[in-house]
Amino acid sequence: MHCTDCGVPYNIGHTGVFFIKRRDIQEEHLYESLEDLEQLLLEMDNQNDKSEILVKTSSQRGFYPPGQLLKLVKNHDLLELIASNSFTTHFQPIIDLQNNDEIFAYECLLRPHWKGQSVPPFKLFDFARNTNLHNYLDQKARESSIVSGSKLQIPSHVKLFINFLPSSIYNPEYCLQHTFKIVRENNISPNQLVFEVVESEKIHDIDHLESIFKTYKKSGMQVALDDVGAGYSTLEVLEKLQPDFVKIDRDYISHCDTILKKQLFLTSVLNVATKLNIKVLAEGIERIEELQFCRDIGIHYAQGYFIGKPSPELAKQFIKM
Repeated sequence: MHCTDCGVPYNIGHTGVFFIKRRDIQEEHLYESLEDLEQLLLEMDNQNDKSEILVKTSSQRGFYPPGQLLKLVKNHDLLELIASNSFTTHFQPIIDLQNNDEIFAYECLLRPHWKGQSVPPFKLFDFARNTNLHNYLDQKARESSIVSGSKLQIPSHVKLFINFLPSSIYNPEYCLQHTFKIVRENNISPNQLVFEVVESEKIHDIDHLESIFKTYKKSGMQVALDDVGAGYSTLEVLEKLQPDFVKIDRDYISHCDTILKKQLFLTSVLNVATKLNIKVLAEGIERIEELQFCRDIGIHYAQGYFIGKPSPELAKQFIKM
């Protein structure tokens, strides 16, 4: 079965044949550089009637609307990066505030690179989302996290938090089979994995997210809801989704030791989570005072630059400065 909606990145040849399809008529043009191809597409994109025009190059399998192919050509380096899976995974430590600050988990973070230069992850995902490649990229990012984690021989009691985009998973029972296959092939125990909704994802369909969470849980994995406080931290929503973890964004953690409004918010989230047996994780800890306050009120876990920055190597323990 092949899901055409997931998109597969095909590199654009720097020279080749450019095909234009209008209704039942197909034209062919030679282009000698990506600049030539971009100029052809710009001219087409400026035409008044583009509704029935589709285009492709000889190196691509399917046809595109002119505007979409133009985006691919203008960002051909990012397209080639995705097609070649040119990224690595870094690991940020998460500590257990209620158990001597021991390492509880690592969050897996994608680090793209191209021709010796690092590429901001948000830039790559924005490009992928605008060119219908975000499903492919999200799947490969999950795969990179699982494979990289398996190579580091992380102790079985330490978890891995792996990000995912709900919008990249149309049918959880089908779309997640690739991820589950990678887990089996790399001999990672499912109960070591926590799949986390990324902070940039806007959740519009709670029922769909609930279905995704249930599919992960049915396979023995846990789930986390990120960016609590951005519209879905109510008791009703948490009760419906039943995440194993909720992560509180840095906006609510920064200087929480001195700002009463933030203290009241954190206490409220903790009370709701406790009723539902959900563990709470504070993100973005950058000061020892923030860490101490979160520990004192009963927050379970914490991560942030004060604890440890993302790194290709694993932090073995948390040492207070």
